Amino acid sequence: MQELKQIDAVIFDLDGTLVHTLGDFQVALHRTMADLDLPPMPDALIAQTIGKGSEHLIRTLLAHQINRPEVKGVGQACPALSVDALFGRAWQRYQHHYLDINGQFADVYPGARDALEALAAQGMPMACLTNKPLGFATALLKEKSLTHFFGPVFGGDSFERKKPDPLPLLKTCEALGTNAARTLMVGDSSNDAQAAHAAGCPVVLVTYGYNHGQRVQDTPAAAWLDTLADLPKCLYTLDQ
Repeated sequence: MQELKQIDAVIFDLDGTLVHTLGDFQVALHRTMADLDLPPMPDALIAQTIGKGSEHLIRTLLAHQINRPEVKGVGQACPALSVDALFGRAWQRYQHHYLDINGQFADVYPGARDALEALAAQGMPMACLTNKPLGFATALLKEKSLTHFFGPVFGGDSFERKKPDPLPLLKTCEALGTNAARTLMVGDSSNDAQAAHAAGCPVVLVTYGYNHGQRVQDTPAAAWLDTLADLPKCLYTLDQ
């Protein structure tokens, strides 16, 4: 059994773990597709595609949109209608719309602030590591008054590779000055778990986030929490 003193720091994911940002993604992406004269996409598809970084998100959704029957016919007559051809403009419009509404359609999950306050009161060093672009992440943390809880904050564009690669976790541990085996990763998806396992970090997953449409309980972890309010207590009994 692992006691609290054996965890020297905690790394938190952002989207789907601390903040419910699906509304922001939906609004920004619907506006982006409208700018490209593409039809609206299912909100469920957006929810299933979040988590691997904004470039992956946009490319995946563009591929889905241009393969819809009502669009595919146009594409056959217009070879320029491809993911590569559309990506540059889509990325520019997405950045514009997301920055314009960042945090307006998002809410801090119940229990998240309680956990951060409890850990901060215990003097626990904390970092935020997300696949969201760093500029988006820092603006969101500020909008939701969460910035002061964290030392290092890193985004999907902070390193050469994103989660599920272990590099971002190892770099975050380095910034925290902690050993990976004593640094807890808290996330909501298999991306977070795979990165943590590869980096040698223990991992706890929340059950309410964005896991590509799959049950997060099927992903190996030390614990699965229905609310982050249980995290401080969990740290006392965490079973590696």
